[in-house]
Formats: sequence, C-alpha cells, structure tokens
Amino acid sequence: MNAPATGSAGGLLKVLGVLFGATMIVSNTIGSGILRTPGEVAVALPSPAWYLGVWIAGGLYALCGAMAMAELAAMLPKSGGQYVYARRAFGEYGGFVIGWTDWISSAAAIATSSIALGELAVVMLPTLPLTAGSIAVLATLAFGAIHWIGVKSGDVTTQVIGTLKVVTLLGIATAFFVVAPLPRPDGSAVMPSGLALGAALVLAFQGVLFTYDGWTGFVYFGGEVKDPRRIPRAMAIGVLTVTTVYVALAAAFLHALGIDGLAGEPFAARAAATGLFGATGERIVGAVMAVSFLGNVGAVVMSTSRVPLAMAADGLLPRAVARVNRGGTPHIGLLATVVVAVALIATGTFTSVLAFAAFFYVMQYAVSFTALFVLRRREPHLPRPYRAIGYPILPALVLTGAVAFLVGAFFSDRANTIRALVALAASYPLYLLFARLRSREPRA
Repeated sequence: MNAPATGSAGGLLKVLGVLFGATMIVSNTIGSGILRTPGEVAVALPSPAWYLGVWIAGGLYALCGAMAMAELAAMLPKSGGQYVYARRAFGEYGGFVIGWTDWISSAAAIATSSIALGELAVVMLPTLPLTAGSIAVLATLAFGAIHWIGVKSGDVTTQVIGTLKVVTLLGIATAFFVVAPLPRPDGSAVMPSGLALGAALVLAFQGVLFTYDGWTGFVYFGGEVKDPRRIPRAMAIGVLTVTTVYVALAAAFLHALGIDGLAGEPFAARAAATGLFGATGERIVGAVMAVSFLGNVGAVVMSTSRVPLAMAADGLLPRAVARVNRGGTPHIGLLATVVVAVALIATGTFTSVLAFAAFFYVMQYAVSFTALFVLRRREPHLPRPYRAIGYPILPALVLTGAVAFLVGAFFSDRANTIRALVALAASYPLYLLFARLRSREPRA
C-alpha cells in the first residue's frame, strides 16, 4: 500500500510564483461566505467581543493549518493537492479516497459559485435575456476556456481578480467605518453561558471555519512553482490577507449594524450598504459580490483540474487524463472538471453533493495533518525546505480541531454525515474497478 509518491506529468510549466500563490488562496477562499456567515455568527454569539474574537480565532486556525501543510507542499512539490500527501503516507487507496472526494466536492463548489453568480446577475441586470442557470454554465465554460489556453493565462487572471477582490472588499469595509455613525449600544440579546456557551462557540466556529475554507488553494500547483521553497511564504501571505479582509469586514458590519442588527441578517453587506447608501450602495455591493464569485469560479476550476492529472499519472485513472497541452494545462482533466460542473448545474444535483462536502473538506485536512506526522516518522531524512512551525504542538492542535469538527458534524448533521460515509464506502469498489482497468493497459 505504501506506493511511491506521485510523479508530475510531463509538460507542466514551472512558472508560478508567490503572488500567484497568495492571490490563488484569496480567490479560492473568499466567496459568498463572508457576506452571509456574519449574521449567523452574531446569532450564536451576540457579544461584539466574542463575535470578533471567533473571526480572529478562525484566521489563526487557518494560518496554523496552512503552515503545517506547507511542509508537505515544499517537501513534495507536485501538482495534485492533498491527494499527493495522502498517497505518499497511506498508499494507493488512501490517495484515491482523498483524490476523488476532493474532485467531486470541488466540482460542486464550482457549480455553486457559478449559480450564485448567475442569480446575482439576473437581479442586478433584469433585462438580460438569460436565465441564472445559463449564466452559470457560460461562466464555467468561460473560465474553462481561459485555463485551457495555458497556465500563464490562468496566472494573470488569478492575480488580477484576486487583487481586485481584496481592494474592493477592504474599500467597502473602510466606507462602512467612515460613513456609518457610532452604533447605539445593543442590549436585547443575551450571551449564553455554561454548556450553552460551549455549544454556541462550536456552532459559530464551524461557520467561520467553513468561510475560511480554501486556504489549501496553492498546494494544487506544487509541480508548477518556480521555487518550491517559497510555497510557505505564499501560503502565509494568502491566509493573512484573507484574515485581514474577513476581520475588517466583520468589524465593519458590526459598526454599521450593531450586534442586534447584524444577528440573523442573511446578507450583512447588502443590508449595511443599502442602509448607508441606498440603491447605489446595493449596486456597489452587488458588483463586488460578482467579482468575488468570478474569482472563486476561476480559482476552483483551475485547481480542481490538477487532481485527476495526479491520479492518472499514478495509474489511478486512465493515463490519457495525465496529458498536458502546450500551454501547460492538464486539458483532459480540465475538460472532465468542467463537464461534471456543468452537469451538476444543469441537473441541480450539486446541492446534494454540497450537503456533505464540508465533511469531505475537513476529512481531507485531517488526513493531510496526519500525513505530516506519518512522514516525519517514516521518512525523517526526506529533504524538507521548510519545517512546520511549532511541530508537533501546533499541527496536533489543528488535527484535533479537524477531528472535533468531524465528530461535531456527526451529531449535528447526522443524515449528511452518514451519506458522506456511504460515499466513502462506495469509493472502494470504484478503486478496484480502476485498478482492474489499469492491469489491462499495455505496459510501456
């Protein structure tokens, strides 16, 4: 089971640098979550100090997780994401489970962001002769075409949209602080205490962690990075940038609406902008949301295509999937990703996939953090350009957090957790099928 590590397919171009890595994490992470989750967090923790504290804590957790995974990324600089680390540490089947759950759940994430973009476009431009679903399909196909051209076009697109996203969101936060008067003291909501406080913290932290999800975006491109030793720096810059944006926006929403006005508000940004600037503010926020959705679609389309590439290079998918075009794009993997995402949009089945995708995401983190410990013990002499800060304490803490999240998910959302476990069980016969097909392929 302990097979050799993944080998990158020939043709990948080593052209990506720190700025791409940071903006990829920004684009991959910041989507609709920060515009919707603050209201839910304020319901659970109706205290300004606790509310802001959980956003800061979420950023610190993401940073610790990124710095732990950065050791694996710099040590095994191969494109394919967390599949690479799972296969190295736990063998073919362990890698297959992580690879296929990552690919399918990420395709659903593409569909979700594209649908959100389409729905927003229909609201902002009601005269458009297109439905939300049509716009979603067109957005997915457009980014598929951009990334088909080559990794360099994806690099430029990611940097431009990621930078624009940070500037516009920080601009909105600043405007809320400048224009909004000092909020009146809130006093209607009462903070829970005792066991109720613990439950509220878990609930709020789950929402915050889901909003921070995406900080792994750069690890999918390890085989295309000019200098793998700089991967940790890019990941740190990306996560710190996301944390800055999230904390600034969370504080700005609190300043503009107060904790009582924020609690339960499904779209805090739109509510604050409309209250302060009227219809103009709503249109501005809508445009910023569109940029966020665009960046998210583009980032996930680009990164997800690297997963089947790596799996095919190891023989866990047909070898043809490992092909790379002249521009350095795994074009068959990209085509498969776009086709699955469009199918999910057209059929609406992405909602059922996303219902348990959070379980898959955190499971993948837990496996990667465990792989860090396994490889430290089993392959201590493997060259490590970077070693995880605070090892073993900080990696153990983020691993514990991931396991606690999975346990909490089982008790709070048992139905979807069971579906996720059934999907995991179904991976074994699927793995056996691909293994049998591989055995029938002619040997090189």
